[in-house]
Amino acid sequence: MQSGDRVDRGITALGAWLLPWRCVLCAGAGAGRDLCARCAATLPDAGPGCARCGVPLAAPAAACGACLRRPPRYAALAAAFRYAWPLDRLVQDYKFAHALATGAVLAALLAERFATRVAALDLIVPVPLARPRLAARGFNQALELARPVARASGTHLVSHALVRTRDAAPQSTLASAARRAAVRGAFRANAEVVGARVALLDDVVTTGATADACARALVAAGAKSVEVYALARAAPPRAQPAARSA
Repeated sequence: MQSGDRVDRGITALGAWLLPWRCVLCAGAGAGRDLCARCAATLPDAGPGCARCGVPLAAPAAACGACLRRPPRYAALAAAFRYAWPLDRLVQDYKFAHALATGAVLAALLAERFATRVAALDLIVPVPLARPRLAARGFNQALELARPVARASGTHLVSHALVRTRDAAPQSTLASAARRAAVRGAFRANAEVVGARVALLDDVVTTGATADACARALVAAGAKSVEVYALARAAPPRAQPAARSA
């Protein structure tokens, strides 16, 4: 063992003794991070889905019906988990309660799942946050999740290659068509992406509308290709049925 390795292990052991790992879900003893093995086993795996947009399906498919009708501009989308209990609680704690230990756990899980795939690409670009939400939250969760992926993969992280040209209204209750309209033309990429194979990083993908709008901006600026990597994929909201006339 090299002396540097011994020093690193000694520092890690000292840190674990002074500040022992505590599971962010059950508060029990963590297993090498602030998440215990039992709670880690409850995180909902992404499961089968569309290889193009990542939407959950009963069986894996190269493209779902929606992608066949309207292919997204990104080449593929992969999520580590489904946006369901208890992963959804961890994401909400991180984004809205400033639970930094939880954010570190989520970032480590994302890096473990996708570092090898991202290592084959040229750039990591996080999805930018709308200015009002960035000001209120104080950080961009996509950027913070992307940092460990960049370290683990060795892929260059470019935090400002993609910017919002206008802010969209919150989209959490909108269906796919409304989301696409809300983010159409809302992003612009700069010359740093020219000729690059880009890994677009986000926390949660619901309809894929934001990822598609970002990918279109990246390709328009000269990116060679775009692949999307996310912590979680949510089931898209169902469109509300039209009101029946009397």
